Amino acid sequence: MTVSLPTRRWVLDLSGIALLLLVPIIGFWPTFGGPSYLLPALGGLVLGLGVAALGARLGWGILIVAAATIGVYFVFGSALAVPHSALLGFVPTLDSLRALAAGVITSWKDVVTTVAPLTVADGFGIMPFLLVLVAAVLAGSLALAPPARLGACPAGACLIVQIALGTSSPAAPIVQGIVFAVVAVGWLALRQAWAPAETVVSLGETGQATRSGTRRRLATSAGIIVLAVVAGVVTSGFAAPAAPRYVLRDVVIPPFDIHDYASPLQSFRKYVRDDREKTLFTVDGLPGSARVRLAVMDAYSGTVYNVSDTGFGSSSAFSPVRANMSAAATGTPADVHVEIGALDGVWLPEVGAVQSVTFTGARAEDLGRSALYNEATSTGLVTASLQKGDEYDLQTVVADQPTDKALAKVPFVPVKIPTQEGVPESFAAIAAKATADASTPIEQVRKLQKYLADGGFFSHGLEGEVRSLAGHGAARISALLGSQQMVGDDEQYAAAMALLAGELGIPARVVMGFYPGEDAASATTFSATGDDLHAWVEVPFAGVGWVAFDPTPPKDHVPTDQATKPKSKPKPQVLQPPPPEQQPADEPPTVPADHGKKDDKNPAAGILLAILGAVGIGAGVLALIASPFLVIGALKTSRRRKRQFAERASDRISGGWDELMDRAVDYGTPVRTGATRNEDAAAVRTALAQPSVTVLAEHADAQVWGPADPTDQDVDRFWQHVDEIVGDIGRSHGFWRRVGARLNLRSLPLGTRLERWLPTPRTPRPRADRAEHGQNGTDADQQRPQEETA
Repeated sequence: MTVSLPTRRWVLDLSGIALLLLVPIIGFWPTFGGPSYLLPALGGLVLGLGVAALGARLGWGILIVAAATIGVYFVFGSALAVPHSALLGFVPTLDSLRALAAGVITSWKDVVTTVAPLTVADGFGIMPFLLVLVAAVLAGSLALAPPARLGACPAGACLIVQIALGTSSPAAPIVQGIVFAVVAVGWLALRQAWAPAETVVSLGETGQATRSGTRRRLATSAGIIVLAVVAGVVTSGFAAPAAPRYVLRDVVIPPFDIHDYASPLQSFRKYVRDDREKTLFTVDGLPGSARVRLAVMDAYSGTVYNVSDTGFGSSSAFSPVRANMSAAATGTPADVHVEIGALDGVWLPEVGAVQSVTFTGARAEDLGRSALYNEATSTGLVTASLQKGDEYDLQTVVADQPTDKALAKVPFVPVKIPTQEGVPESFAAIAAKATADASTPIEQVRKLQKYLADGGFFSHGLEGEVRSLAGHGAARISALLGSQQMVGDDEQYAAAMALLAGELGIPARVVMGFYPGEDAASATTFSATGDDLHAWVEVPFAGVGWVAFDPTPPKDHVPTDQATKPKSKPKPQVLQPPPPEQQPADEPPTVPADHGKKDDKNPAAGILLAILGAVGIGAGVLALIASPFLVIGALKTSRRRKRQFAERASDRISGGWDELMDRAVDYGTPVRTGATRNEDAAAVRTALAQPSVTVLAEHADAQVWGPADPTDQDVDRFWQHVDEIVGDIGRSHGFWRRVGARLNLRSLPLGTRLERWLPTPRTPRPRADRAEHGQNGTDADQQRPQEETA
């Protein structure tokens, strides 16, 4: 069957547009980290080209095509873009339609404010579906209507948008550009080769000649395509960018600085002391022997353990939570539910390597928007801070704890150790002595753990316990390791082990978190209190990951008071000479000798001063707020005085008219620049229903251009009429309209026009000249007073 030429051209145009749009569609692969977006993107491509073809076939106008595009977006968007909100995954529901409607505006912001990779399950499928759908409708409609080459413009715009919304490290940017250029050139070349056969009327040429010309054009087009491919491949090596490209995501997402928040290890003793019996949070579904992590610290400053800037490369790299986190984690999957009790702050309790976080409750939206997670340290936080009653569900993977036998020949992971500052030099000798007979990496770590756990004693230093200072600064850890009996709690022992490991070149970090005691280790529900707070050390082993070590002695391993408390040295029981008499300090004569009366101040005076201070601050704030309005009123009052008390009487008459026109302008009257007084009066009479303005305009012309100067009585009567008209205008409007007119800036001169209402000397016109031009003067003279009000 022979295919007609128009049909063949339609197939060529739609195929060319489809291939052009496939380039930006494939470019979204790094943004989504996989093929999850292809269904909404390819669906938008097919639907968009279908709308364009149907519109061209039926001759639809732009409004009908736009309406069809909107209908397709909402009808098919539920199944393609937000299947998680649709009934049975494809039937539109109120939630899916609401998400699609809001996604027209918010989906773009959500994409550029979320760290890649994105997932369709989080609602990010709306953006590629909407972008490709609109681009396909525009490109297809333009390609099917001459000139067809305009169809490449929407496809190119789609490619630019994809680059802007993509990642700074695209998969193959040069190949992407070359493919787009080759497809565009090939499509237009083939279309041009077929164009003469459709438009040229045969004048007797043979069919053989026509076919020969077509073959030549096709061969030329193919040569152009081959040349473009070769040129692109040859130049791609030179044109490849030396650095990652800058995209919107890098500009829009502000850098998060974890150091804006204090290290939680500093609050270790506070949790133990104040929340010892309080339920901080409850965990349901906790796997056996799993631990709840709160924070991870890997950099030491000599005073506190905190998160490093560089260190292990990513310990401070927190990014917004998403649905596909910790994709490479291995272990036992678990679904955990957490409900916050008395715990507050930004650190988020979590279990294992979290893959997704779903917040529930009244603050779910605020918490989800402010939640951040670090995959390298498996820690999270919410900048909105936790409150009692907050809840969330975790989909997580809990790693299995390897045995020492499995780690017998496993080396440490060769990672860069953060610079530990302020570590005493004696720590290196202590670490070397503790691990002197260790031959393998796991033996080194176990020796350090045994040195502290078996050789130390436990105490929080609380009431009824052996004295133990809080903190983990260099002085505190030196005192711990240098004493005859080491006494401390998890905070000191974890910091000490991590520092000793660092002296041996072993990468180690301190972890703060919660886990139940041995008697409740098998329970699936864990209610964490301050007494369940712990700190431990993690060390990375190759192919295994971070392994936990507990250097803290058991809680029942406590020292005796005699061994730890300093012995008292009583003074000899002899009569001591009295201390020397202290000379009183020199005081001004006005200071009374009885200083005890200083505390007997009159409380009423303090209350009065506080009230006066509050009133003064309030008055200052009100004055600051009202200052712009006061300035406007002052300028208008000063302008009126300049006009009313001008040096010449005729200037005072002109000033009165100008004052009336300015007040009319403030009420919204359209006064035309350069108009005469009669024209201004007509405008005011029409806009403000003031017929007396016309009489006043004639009176002003007579006084200004008359043969004699107006008297002071004439000036006063004129200003009285002006004030009466202004008063009538104000009474015809409401209170707020009068206030708005008073504060209106339209009548105030700006810049150099300020001098027009300031007193400036004028050269008086001779009376004979006035009489020669008549009472009303020349046209220019009539225009001059009005120009002063512009």
